[in-house]
Amino acid sequence: MCGFTTEYSLNTLISKPEFIGLLNLSQKRGPDSQGYWSDGTSVQLGFNRLAIQDLSVAGQQPMQSPQKRFTIVFNGEIYNHLALRKKLDYTSFRGSSDTETITACLEEWGIEKTVSLLDGMFAMSIFDAKEKSVTLARDFAGIKPLFYGFKNDTLFASSQYDQIRAHPMFEKADLDLSVLKLYLQQHFMPAPFGLYKDTYQVLPGEMITFYPNGTKKHTRYWEFPAENDFSVFDKKEAQNLVTATLDSCVHDQMLSDVPLGAFLSGGVDSPLICSFAKDYHKELQVFSIGSDSKVHDESERARQFAEALEIKQHIWQLSAKEVLGSWDEAMMALHEPLADFSILPTYLVSKLAKQNVTVALSGDGGDELFFGYERFWNIGKNINYQHYPSIAKKAIYGFDKYLTKAKRVNSNLLADKFSDVHQGLHSRFRGNWLPLIAPDLKDIALPEWDVYNYDNTKDERVLLGRLQKAEFYGMMQKTLRKVDLASMENSLEVRVPFLQKKMIEASLKIDPMLSYGNGVQKQLLKNILSSRVPQIPKEQIKKGFSVPLSKWIREDLQPVFQSTLLDGNLVNFGFEKKEVEKMLTTHLKGEQDLKWALFTLYSLLK
Repeated sequence: MCGFTTEYSLNTLISKPEFIGLLNLSQKRGPDSQGYWSDGTSVQLGFNRLAIQDLSVAGQQPMQSPQKRFTIVFNGEIYNHLALRKKLDYTSFRGSSDTETITACLEEWGIEKTVSLLDGMFAMSIFDAKEKSVTLARDFAGIKPLFYGFKNDTLFASSQYDQIRAHPMFEKADLDLSVLKLYLQQHFMPAPFGLYKDTYQVLPGEMITFYPNGTKKHTRYWEFPAENDFSVFDKKEAQNLVTATLDSCVHDQMLSDVPLGAFLSGGVDSPLICSFAKDYHKELQVFSIGSDSKVHDESERARQFAEALEIKQHIWQLSAKEVLGSWDEAMMALHEPLADFSILPTYLVSKLAKQNVTVALSGDGGDELFFGYERFWNIGKNINYQHYPSIAKKAIYGFDKYLTKAKRVNSNLLADKFSDVHQGLHSRFRGNWLPLIAPDLKDIALPEWDVYNYDNTKDERVLLGRLQKAEFYGMMQKTLRKVDLASMENSLEVRVPFLQKKMIEASLKIDPMLSYGNGVQKQLLKNILSSRVPQIPKEQIKKGFSVPLSKWIREDLQPVFQSTLLDGNLVNFGFEKKEVEKMLTTHLKGEQDLKWALFTLYSLLK
């Protein structure tokens, strides 16, 4: 895992020292070595390397293709690169890095075919000396970030958003109020948007080519389907398919020339990943975080899994005092606005892992592919009545609430569209606080973000497919950004077997009803885990990976939040200081739990 920068200009490039200064902002992403290349006129590429495969100079970047047509900087891992080598006519490889494989593929197949064949996680920038063009490409799941600014025929691309903001062309850019409003509602900055004008992100599964005449071309080479042709309806067949595919993905992702381990929680997904990894790495080490908050602590269940799998476990049993002592350190990982306070335990488990390994496997993605979140059921349970007239829906909801305490339907039924409900479930600004603190945004339209723009349907399977796609491009992207920021601040590469291309495509063949329903979320994965680790009873309550932030803001973190929210740059964002102060006071008095809203502002202002 690495960090890179690319500048491409029809006018004048910034000086090399200034360019290296911007590159240095991502040094923690790649502390092992630094590389630079320029054609001397229109493009310069910089690279900070975290060496994972082929630790020799043969793996260093920027790297040119055999005939020097293409020059690449690449962040990520390509798990099928050795298989791709076998398909090439070219055989004169200097080393064993996946970067060298990509350069040879580019020479033989061109950019579009090469990118479409890559199975892994990646963000890359490719200079084509023949076309004098630059292509940015990002992996199909959005695991690795890729930001860029484009203005006045100047492109600057990088692995971190703060690098874009520090470039002379973009450092004085105006705030994009529509994106600010979206951030305040969704608590992260989703692709393709940047918080400031003329700054953007490459979408998951997208390539963008910038040409010397100042034009650009967007190509979506892979996209998560909204509707699927399910072919696996039998539970046993589905379990066999998932088992075989996940086993293959974990095997692929064990490829490393540096020490490799895994994260282990008390849930379902990471223990399942660890059970497969142990088959291929007998000395596997796993890393867990414990807490003195009983509501959030999963360490005992994680310990049971480690003992059952007979793997060496490192547990950091944290007290609140210890965690809070790491607050400022962890917040340094926020190189962009991102309001997911589980970044704190993610940062700490990454720090723990880095003491022993350079690569860690993670269980992220399982909830999205196998309907692990309660909100799938909270929305879907209303499907039989969603098409009824409004007055009828109100009557059904009221009647059911009276008789069964809303067991059959819930208030989501009252919305006109499932998609509006779905998007609203991810917005944690409660009540009317948002228009109070940001009145200037009231009449600002949201940007054209179509993740939650889907139609109602009477077909439950169709609805689940649409919910699944929205989660993939919505909440999952926020989670992946959190993991990338927290892990790379510790110079740790995190791999995600559930989001390897063949695992995603296998999951799309399976009837969603096998993992969906009241209290049976992710049932397929739970059954597979039980078959592999039968000693451990099935998970009863999903705890998640979080911290008691509500309490901390009222106690130890009160000075930090007060100084940041009330003495920070509120004016620059158009916020009303009196209303922000009132919101903080309301939380401190315990009148409302406003931790999400407060942390959303904190992440923006820090």
